[in-house]
Formats: sequence, structure tokens, C-alpha cells
Amino acid sequence: MVLILYGTETSPPVRAVLLTLRAMQLDYTFHQLDMQSGEHLDPAYLQKNPQHTIPMLEDDGGKYIWDSHAICGYLVNQYGQQPDGDLLYPKEPLQRAVVDQRLHFESGILFHTCFKQLQKLVFRENVTELPKEQIVELNEAYALLEQFLNDHSFMAGDHLTIADFSLVSTLSTLHLSYAPIQASKYPKLSSWLGRLSALPYYEEANLRGARQLADRVRAKLPKQFDKLWQKAFEDIKSGAGKQ
Repeated sequence: MVLILYGTETSPPVRAVLLTLRAMQLDYTFHQLDMQSGEHLDPAYLQKNPQHTIPMLEDDGGKYIWDSHAICGYLVNQYGQQPDGDLLYPKEPLQRAVVDQRLHFESGILFHTCFKQLQKLVFRENVTELPKEQIVELNEAYALLEQFLNDHSFMAGDHLTIADFSLVSTLSTLHLSYAPIQASKYPKLSSWLGRLSALPYYEEANLRGARQLADRVRAKLPKQFDKLWQKAFEDIKSGAGKQ
């Protein structure tokens, strides 16, 4: 088995895969792509991944998989050992459907509707202060995640799953870069973030890249950071989400 993961540490989807790899204790090589220089548009990369997206996983025998959700599911299905594999991505239909729903929520709502729009405003449109409606929309997503945790310790039940990895990679980035998760307002979500941050591989696989991106956002929006997000940067210094 030779696994190569292509991407950048600042990318939340890449970090979701890194969390999965580390949780499963799989050996892999991380190939850092220079997106600014267009390395993801190199013909050799395009031949493997016509969408030129990250992350991309290369497995033995010329297998190429992109999209973090597909990669995480593949890793568990292909290399998961019992019983850990069934816990990370359950085979039981209803349990798997719940995990899949959470993955789709991360992809459609948290990542594309919230994170990508904020990134576009900051890095493409060069706004100096974020529109209030964007922060309101983000807090609406936080409120839904709080409800997902009403009866369970993790996002898809009582056990850690790839849904937690996918959601925490984006959520921790939003928490540090755009709108801190207030423990008084979202106690279950805040506690969940603390549980994930306590994983022994969390800092290397996720927090380090989230900090790097938060530093870039802060440089673009210094006034808004100073006014609204001092708590977030205290978290960066001490470890995001730890309660």
C-alpha cells in the first residue's frame, strides 16, 4: 500500500483527510501543492484529476480519488479494520445515512455557502469588513450543528466518525478566522470542538493549517479582528476549542 495525498495544509478538505489518515494510523506521503504557482494545473496532475481540485489521493495501481468526502469513505472502506472501521463509517444503513447527511451538510452549507463565500469576499473582493448578513448566516449554521449534538457526543452519534473530521476541519477554520463559537450560545458545539481538539493527532493534522489560514485572514481584516475576534486569536495561541 502506497498512499499519496496531494494538497495544502490550509485547505479544510485536505485536513479532513489528514485527520482520517491519522485516526486510522495509515502510512502516507503528503505532497504539498503550490496552488499560487498553478501546480494543480500541471498536465501530469490534470491527467490524474481533471477537476484540478484538492485534496486528491493516489493509491496503488493508478487509483486516483478526489473530493475529501469520497476519499475519507474510501479509506475506511478499503483499509478500515474491525471494529474501528464500522465506527468511523458505519455499514448499517441508517447509521451510514446519518454520517452521509452530515457530510453533505458540511459540503453544501458549511463549506460552500459559508466558508467559500467568506473567502471570496476577503481574498478576491478585498473587503475591509464582512457584511453582517454573512456572519448571521454562519451563526445559523452553528445553531443547526448545535441541534445535531442534542442527544449525542459526536455529530453522527455516540462515536467519532468521518463526519466529525469533515465538519471540524471547516468549523475550526471558521471559528478561528471569521466568527468564534461562543460557549455561552453554543455549549454543545463548543464542547464537541474541545473533544476533537483533544485528539492526539489533532494539532498536527488540523489545527496547524487552520492557524496558518487564520493568520492570512487577520492580515486582510485587522480592524474587524481587533473588534470582534480577540477571543479567536487567544484560542490560536492556546489551542482552538479547548474548554
